[in-house]
Amino acid sequence: MAAYDDFYHRLEPLRSAAGVFDEREYAAAPPDWWLALSDIRGSTSAVAAGRHAEVNFAAAALIAALVNLCGSIPYQFAGDGAVALVPPEHGASARRVLGRTRGFAAREFGLDLRVGIVPVSILTSRGAAVLVGRYEPSPGSAYAVFRGGGIELLERAVKGTGEPALARLAMVEDSEDDGVTPDLTGLSCRWTPVQAARGRMVSLVLRAADHASLHAEIARIAGVPNLKAVSEEALEARWPPQGLEREARARHGKWPLPLMKLLVGLDTLIAYVFVHFGLRLGRFDAKRYVGEVAKGAVDFARFDESLCVVFDCPADRVDAVRAYLDECAKSGDLRYGMCVSDHAVMTCLVTSAAAGQHVHFVDGGDGGYTRAATELKAKAG
Repeated sequence: MAAYDDFYHRLEPLRSAAGVFDEREYAAAPPDWWLALSDIRGSTSAVAAGRHAEVNFAAAALIAALVNLCGSIPYQFAGDGAVALVPPEHGASARRVLGRTRGFAAREFGLDLRVGIVPVSILTSRGAAVLVGRYEPSPGSAYAVFRGGGIELLERAVKGTGEPALARLAMVEDSEDDGVTPDLTGLSCRWTPVQAARGRMVSLVLRAADHASLHAEIARIAGVPNLKAVSEEALEARWPPQGLEREARARHGKWPLPLMKLLVGLDTLIAYVFVHFGLRLGRFDAKRYVGEVAKGAVDFARFDESLCVVFDCPADRVDAVRAYLDECAKSGDLRYGMCVSDHAVMTCLVTSAAAGQHVHFVDGGDGGYTRAATELKAKAG
């Protein structure tokens, strides 16, 4: 097993959200690994224009491209951006992949994807750390959670609000994009929007020091056993899926887009039949797959002082949740942004449906994380 596999896979899998808040479960990323990051400039305007699904898809594209380059690596999705750790032997190739992904987002969706990548050692030399935990609610569906300040340090630089010298080190030149579409195999969005079973879908972006108490108290006030956005009963597949063209754009490369739409249409039709009728073929069991989707859906993200959560909330408890957060904000314990919708949306990365290797990135409807982050920034003045 390669050295970089030893690092990520030796981490004890965290099976519940509670484990994510145990700082002892985090390990320092090796200094020669690379931290890659993306952020969509103008995502608020794109969401307001009804392009929320495209924003999510472009953000998840960075993860798909790097996973297809490196294999199993730590990564995290944040609605209008993403972060991933890349092993040292793939550092140079990852820079090219970031350039290609930025070009893909611009050509196919007209989105301006900001990207950056630096060795972890560059961040630690500036007093920040990159600490990683491995959250795996369903076997095979692992994704990372982060602490230590490194991500926020790099994010500020990439956005142009941080250290100029770090921004120059992280810069991915335009020449890295040779016009080739990155390998986005497995990236799709075939599920219909997930309707809130309890009444409302709440998206929160929180800035606080004590994530554990905050997470538990929000669940208590909402009157739910845990902050989850997706249930097996709420999952619904239809054909053709709303994301058919987005998936075709990710896969067409040099092939004409209309031809790829036909091929993706056939592929998604077969998948729909299996899921709708709960069929089995070889190692693939559609009923088991649906259960894994619900259990392993990525409905929260944690990095440094930020905690992002999407959850299905009883409609009559939304105001109580907001009142609690307002009270905490007044006392200076946190800052927050909130978006309330009647649904959530999923963007999926399926490595092997039969082997349980698939991750489903959840964002709240009507802008979700992006609108919540915008509200948080507005409150900060």
